[in-house]
Amino acid sequence: MIGAAIGQILPLAVGVALSPVPIIAVALMLMSQRARLNGPLFVIGWLIGLAVIGVVVLAVAGPGEASSHGQPATWVSVLKLVLGLLLLLVAVRQWHGRPRPGHEVEAPKWMGSIERFSPGKAVGAGAVLSGANPKNLLLAVGAAAAIAQTGIGSGDQAIAYVVFALIATVGVATPVVMFFALGDRSQRILAGLRDWMGQHNAVIMAVICLIIGAKLIGDAIGGFSS
Repeated sequence: MIGAAIGQILPLAVGVALSPVPIIAVALMLMSQRARLNGPLFVIGWLIGLAVIGVVVLAVAGPGEASSHGQPATWVSVLKLVLGLLLLLVAVRQWHGRPRPGHEVEAPKWMGSIERFSPGKAVGAGAVLSGANPKNLLLAVGAAAAIAQTGIGSGDQAIAYVVFALIATVGVATPVVMFFALGDRSQRILAGLRDWMGQHNAVIMAVICLIIGAKLIGDAIGGFSS
């Protein structure tokens, strides 16, 4: 059954991993004077943010009987439907807000101060961008609910969510690994990644939210009919 739980959360984990803004943020940190400290601390903060969501949702889902007689409880299907619809709304908003050809994308103002972040702010930024970012929050909640609905034991639920969190961290961890593996040679790659992600952020977000939103809605419909 744990295999079924992991199968349920794989697409959601990939959706979190492919988050342009956090990847841009960690790339900027890795081009700062505190790169060797702030890069890994950002990843730690990212994992903390995901862990908090998992603990809360799985704790609530346990007493709430997320699974009944081998089928997802009605409230889990309702939650998936709501999450799916919200993701579709995010997709529409991102698509309409995408930059037109030839237009430069304006980075969020807070990104201008990333290179001066203290270690504490690096951890906090990672936690906020994983746990409070609307898209990632919806996907992490959806993953925890999907795990809970399988009806597996609490230990197996924790293992499945750890797998989710690790896969969801690949996106922000890869630039950090690249930095330590390549040293100064990584700077050109990180700069290119930052620029490309910044230019295509809205389109990437729209596509991911559309696909995952449709999946969650499909799961919800399947749950209602089972």
